[in-house]
Amino acid sequence: MRPRLRLGVRTRLLLAVVGAVALALAIGVAAFNLLLGQRLSDSAIALAKAQAVAEISSLKVVDGKLVVPEGPDEGAALGSPVWVFAGTTAIETPRIAHSITAAAASLAGGPERALRVNETMRLYALPVLQQGKRVGTVVAGVPLHPYDETETIALVGSVALAVALLAAVTVLTRWILGRALLPVSLMTKDAAAWSDHDLDRRFGLGEPYDELTRLACTLDALLERLAASLRHEQRFTAELSHELRTPLAKIAAETELALRRERSGDDYRASLEAVRRSAEQMTRTVEALVSAARQDAGLTRTTSDARDGVRAAVASVQDGADAGGVRITLALPDAPVRVAIEDGLVERIIQPLLDNAVRYGRSSVSVEVLRNGATVLVSVVDDGDGVGADERERIFEPGVRGSAAAAEPGGAGLGLALAQRLARSAGGEISAEHDGAGGRFVVRLPVA
Repeated sequence: MRPRLRLGVRTRLLLAVVGAVALALAIGVAAFNLLLGQRLSDSAIALAKAQAVAEISSLKVVDGKLVVPEGPDEGAALGSPVWVFAGTTAIETPRIAHSITAAAASLAGGPERALRVNETMRLYALPVLQQGKRVGTVVAGVPLHPYDETETIALVGSVALAVALLAAVTVLTRWILGRALLPVSLMTKDAAAWSDHDLDRRFGLGEPYDELTRLACTLDALLERLAASLRHEQRFTAELSHELRTPLAKIAAETELALRRERSGDDYRASLEAVRRSAEQMTRTVEALVSAARQDAGLTRTTSDARDGVRAAVASVQDGADAGGVRITLALPDAPVRVAIEDGLVERIIQPLLDNAVRYGRSSVSVEVLRNGATVLVSVVDDGDGVGADERERIFEPGVRGSAAAAEPGGAGLGLALAQRLARSAGGEISAEHDGAGGRFVVRLPVA
């Protein structure tokens, strides 16, 4: 199979414009020459008729017979012959080709009419009447050579003019299309370069008002979606690595300790239990992040009991709290508290808050769940130094750590950012509050 010839947009537009103009010019040239030919033919007929009328005015009728006055035939001298017939008998015949004379004789006795002979002569027959009675016929001829020459010149000139116009239109259209489509080429080139290197660049042509600005707006939206997708991928990778780092470190530590020296069966069992808990925490982390991605995409809408998620979050940090001598107090309502989010996501939202509370609290952490109208409030309070007023918003930004964490190396500053994102994906919010008695974080989740 022969490959299809693929033409660019500019070439296709150029061909379309040139084709349309060529067709219009061809129709115009044809119509002009047809109209001119008809007008020249009418002009020749009118001239022949006028000559026949002039000849009739010079004729005389004597005793019922048509008489031609003596004198030179001025029309014949000028190349415009005139025949006079009495009945079908010629009484005046110019010196001209026999074929033309025969054609003129064929008009004698007939009605008023015109006849073209041999493409060289236009004849016009006009009856001669005397008191309503026909006494003869005058046939006047007009040579067509000047008219044909005029028609030929007009045809050649109009075709030449049409070709010149078509060439000018082709050049002008090519230039206009090149100028008009140049921004499109530049935008396409820039968009391709930005998509590979800099997704934050935009065309920024403002409110769309024509095809090019609408194209720029569409490309800006496309680049924004690409950037959002890339940022989401990078954020998901960072969050996953951040959330899996702690359980992986616990697994590695327990494994290294078990391999370093011989231990009793109970010690091995305790180590395996610790590894199992860390593996379960990793599983819950992955499932929570996947659930958050599904919720962001609008693929799932489920409910859960907020108490279950909070209990799981407390259980996940209990070992660290025991090791640090921090007591966790949990206050839960007796009745279920349904929220419009999976319990795994509730756990992942609360856990970073509890991690921080256990790490920076001095001796106690309290967790309380209560319902306030259409909102479920989960408060996490510790007796540490709390969060400064200038840090309450910034600590939820990815990569930002509070002043209390500055002395502790190794943190990525992603825990609170992840918790905030998960809460907002469910239509909730996390806020850091300061009441002068330590750190206080309040999670607001919508009631199912």
